[in-house]
Amino acid sequence: METGVPRRGRPLTGAGGNSGGENQSEILVKKRVVITGLGAVTPLGNTKDEFWRRLVAGESGVARVTAFDPVAAGLRCHIAAEVKGFEPDVLLGRRDARRMDRFAQFAMVAAGEALADANFPQDDEVRKDTGAIVASGIGGMITIQETVTKAREQKTAGRISPFFVPMLMSNAAPAQISMRERLRGPMFAVSSACASANDALAIAYDSIAHGNAIAMVSGGSEAAIADIAMGGFDSMKAFSTRNDEPTKASRPFDKERDGFVLAEGGAILILEELDFARKRGARIYAEFFGYGQSADAYDLVAVDPTGHGVELALSRAFESIGIRSDQVDYVNAHGTSTPMGDLAESQALDRVIGAGGHKFAVSSTKSMHGHALGAAGALEGVVTALAVHHDIMPPTINYEFPDPECTLDYVPNVARKAKVDIALSNSFGFGGHNSVLVFGKYKE
Repeated sequence: METGVPRRGRPLTGAGGNSGGENQSEILVKKRVVITGLGAVTPLGNTKDEFWRRLVAGESGVARVTAFDPVAAGLRCHIAAEVKGFEPDVLLGRRDARRMDRFAQFAMVAAGEALADANFPQDDEVRKDTGAIVASGIGGMITIQETVTKAREQKTAGRISPFFVPMLMSNAAPAQISMRERLRGPMFAVSSACASANDALAIAYDSIAHGNAIAMVSGGSEAAIADIAMGGFDSMKAFSTRNDEPTKASRPFDKERDGFVLAEGGAILILEELDFARKRGARIYAEFFGYGQSADAYDLVAVDPTGHGVELALSRAFESIGIRSDQVDYVNAHGTSTPMGDLAESQALDRVIGAGGHKFAVSSTKSMHGHALGAAGALEGVVTALAVHHDIMPPTINYEFPDPECTLDYVPNVARKAKVDIALSNSFGFGGHNSVLVFGKYKE
């Protein structure tokens, strides 16, 4: 039975069989939301199919940085998960590509793939009620760095490109997608550090569930592999410095983890109102059941070691959609490979989901594609939807030395064929942002 708000928020008459009168109650019931298209530009491939194939195979996309010389820049960390073989001039056209920062290029290509994957209608009436909400934690970092460097070296601040501001702004990605794809529904950017993409997807979900859109193009994109951005994280000692073994550097939940590996990339999910998707015969990867959000209220960058904020987000997710924690089969963890972050998340998951001895699996695919900051939740949203669709749990690679304080099933090193009826995708960000998405198998 459908449980969704009528289009444009029309109320349903409600309780007790009332049909009129002053005491008639009005109940707004949410629309069901499903995922019908996926697109990805990642360190493991520039299509969602290649990304998924290499994830399931347990491959790593981490290598020595090629965008600049990290040694000459004086960094301790010399590795990252870069997107490889990406040709924006070919994919977007030279003129358009040159007017976008790299992060917006990733989002545009991923959106094009996702819309094609969904076989989304070209009809202008449909696209009038379709929006674009795309996250980025940083925005046009490469544009900022290159422009400032050139202006200072050549003393040409008065001749900065008129495209400088449109390229650096975080909302450039959804704006460009909206214009290229003729989308006229809700359109904006979300920036909440490494929880950004999950928050964008949550807002996109609400846009459909509450009748403000019929479909949404949503996800996240990030391109911050530049010496200034990497220098900032490097100075915080947030990165792994396993420079001699790049492919083994990201090792979530492993006892020898020493920091995260920066990544770049973009991913987009097409969300649709269930009735609309069914009427047009769309293939459905998974149902988007809902989400939970919270704040640590603890520190601007440090993880709350108690994990209470994570617990709150998890509990709110379950309460808001009416499922029990012991129904969860799989969690795509935030799992960045930092000592405190992984421990706090693991223990929170154990307390909330593992209570009573419930067995579930957890993996961090950041072990393979690195941490893409504001795009992380979008990449992992694609992974989680495919895990539900294929009944395959991707592995946590580089899991060699169990941490006695991290005691869950981390799907170590090899993908697992197993039932995935309900799955979570976790994202947590600097500032104490916690965002948990819940996907599951679509059933009539």
